[in-house]
Amino acid sequence: MLSETKILKGCQIVVPTKIRKAYEIMPRNILNWTDTKEGILVQPRKKRTLQDIAGIVKADGDAVESKKRAQKGLK
Repeated sequence: MLSETKILKGCQIVVPTKIRKAYEIMPRNILNWTDTKEGILVQPRKKRTLQDIAGIVKADGDAVESKKRAQKGLK
């Protein structure tokens, strides 16, 4: 699907309606821009859910005590 857009004052762009709807792009979503040998690749950033981020941070023991230690600069 080929679409075009103009660069507006302040280097802002408008994502074409067909593209916005097809990829469910909403205000405040983030688009990643990649410079490739073939040109510019623009992709919507994957929206993360709570399940996506669950388990990223591992904490042993009491969360309150861990926070207090972190604030004091201790491990």
